[in-house]
Amino acid sequence: MNPLVLQKHLPSVSTIALLSIGLAFPFITAGAAQQQQQEQPAAPAHDMAHMQHNHGGFMQQGMHHAVAKGIKLDQQVDAATHTITLREGPLTLPANTDHRKMPQPPDVFWTIPLDAFLRAYTPRLVDANGNAVPGTVLHHTAFWNTNRPDFLCPNKEEHIFGAGSELTDWMEVPGYAYRVQKGDKIRIETMVHNPTTTSYNNVYLEVKIPYADPATPTKSVYPTWMDVQSCGNSGYDLHAGKNESTGTVTVRYSGILLGVGGHMHDYAKQLTLEDTTRKETVATLNANVDEKGQLLSMPVVTFFDRGGYKFAAGDELRITATYDNTTGKPLPAGAMGIVVGYFLPSDDNAMSALRRKSKSATHQVTAATHE
Repeated sequence: MNPLVLQKHLPSVSTIALLSIGLAFPFITAGAAQQQQQEQPAAPAHDMAHMQHNHGGFMQQGMHHAVAKGIKLDQQVDAATHTITLREGPLTLPANTDHRKMPQPPDVFWTIPLDAFLRAYTPRLVDANGNAVPGTVLHHTAFWNTNRPDFLCPNKEEHIFGAGSELTDWMEVPGYAYRVQKGDKIRIETMVHNPTTTSYNNVYLEVKIPYADPATPTKSVYPTWMDVQSCGNSGYDLHAGKNESTGTVTVRYSGILLGVGGHMHDYAKQLTLEDTTRKETVATLNANVDEKGQLLSMPVVTFFDRGGYKFAAGDELRITATYDNTTGKPLPAGAMGIVVGYFLPSDDNAMSALRRKSKSATHQVTAATHE
């Protein structure tokens, strides 16, 4: 791949985060002399309704679960520190319970309290006393902006943040952030399980989000999710042995891809992203797994040394995920293959035009705001 001319609008920053949902959320250190790959290891590993609930989200592929009762979303806004803290729960997590049998929280909706740029995300799990709960009980959480479609897959809402069991921070990118407007509705889809021998009660998902005022000089970046399932549900089945799955998406806007990381599940081998229009491999991400095939981390590839990877409107991207399922049996919904990055458009006005008017959300949970 030939180096690209450095763009004036690329970030002059020391750190940028690229996060994906699930087991491994890598981070990026910018300004390297060469394309870099860095790995961050994954973290070590009541009253519920028995009615069935259909999660319509793309991450949960329409699976049916019992609904966890009494789930609320609380929001605290600290104007002094420019920080929003979200708290979802409480959850009861019995030991040795997988996600198919665990009562799952219904989707909740966060109403954005002010015009702002969201700068970073720090997720963690805590009990009612604020003590840390192991991240391994979080299968995933995903934040979707219902006021904007995904710019690669307009049939989806814009996926702005995700986290899994490693609970890695989405680090701040000075001068760059995600633009929101007061009243925007963010749908929060969360799935839990408990593969441990310890039961946990009154568990809360807490996410701290620093923000900047809209008057602060800031460029908008857009989360970019390139899925092996193209624009369909992200989860798919693994058969025993080797698996290779491929999907495509078409870039609709010109701009610069700043870097990519990846999300896979256990028994992963590799993710690749190709620009088939340019006949180039954009990135190859080799999974880091332990001797049992459990996923530890995914690498990150950055493009700062070459001025970013330039996408043109109309470019077709191909995503390929390979697995080696050594269990000897099929694993229903056992795989995902997502390449995730940050995109800096050539024309932010064109991307901003995707915004749609607020609409009332089904089963909306109103977040209480405490000044």
